Amino acid sequence: MWLAVVAAFALDVQQGHVIRLEVKSFTPGMTVVMDDRSIPVFSRNGAGLALVPVAVTATPGTHTLEIRDAAGKAVEERKYQVLDAQYPTQNIVATRAMKALRPLPGEVESMRALYARKTPEAAWAEPFAPPVPQCANSSFGVQRLHNGKPTGNYHRGLDLRSPAGTPVKATAAGKVVVARMWRMHGGTIGIDHGQGITSHYLHLSRLAVREGTVVKRGQLVGYVGATGFATGPHLHWGLYIHGIPTDPRAWAPGITSCQPR
Repeated sequence: MWLAVVAAFALDVQQGHVIRLEVKSFTPGMTVVMDDRSIPVFSRNGAGLALVPVAVTATPGTHTLEIRDAAGKAVEERKYQVLDAQYPTQNIVATRAMKALRPLPGEVESMRALYARKTPEAAWAEPFAPPVPQCANSSFGVQRLHNGKPTGNYHRGLDLRSPAGTPVKATAAGKVVVARMWRMHGGTIGIDHGQGITSHYLHLSRLAVREGTVVKRGQLVGYVGATGFATGPHLHWGLYIHGIPTDPRAWAPGITSCQPR
């Protein structure tokens, strides 16, 4: 078995990013096991591809990847280094009404089901497109404070400073799995891009597609708003790999950070 890391991707990876492994001698049913999490290897471009997410909470240091065949037998092992991303903290001024918000029945479960999807066929292609053209005013991975108090949580997406009504575009092709006006997430679109990649777009004022719609990269899916747990109009854009939040900027280059006001 010959396993090769795709050119330009290394086995040194920051928290919140992704290890991409190309398996040359690919056979169906292969998996990559990382920290007791099993990641499927999918067929792509005549080989096998495994997208191995490294969580924001992963411990910095040496970790082990194990490649297994369809019978569960280990065929190769690789070491990799998790680098400390040193994510900063950010304070959010939450109003009493925001703090009182509770998700609707099925809201959290529907989003978890979106992140858990592992459609074998890939609809996506790189690079991904930024869903709106504006700058980012809250980065992925920052440790969140609410009114100066630690929440024990981190930002699972990227906030883009977009005026209300700005058209929101699909970052990559895929199938719309969630198109709902939720209470906590606000107006929400969730897209399955295939092979374990899903994206979501939160706090929308209006939705432009229905569940089950197959969309192309750059297709209109909704409009920026301030619905749900939001302090004002903006787009929260999240990109999950096999259920783990990852930094969207690694997939859509060119997004700038906003200058402080």
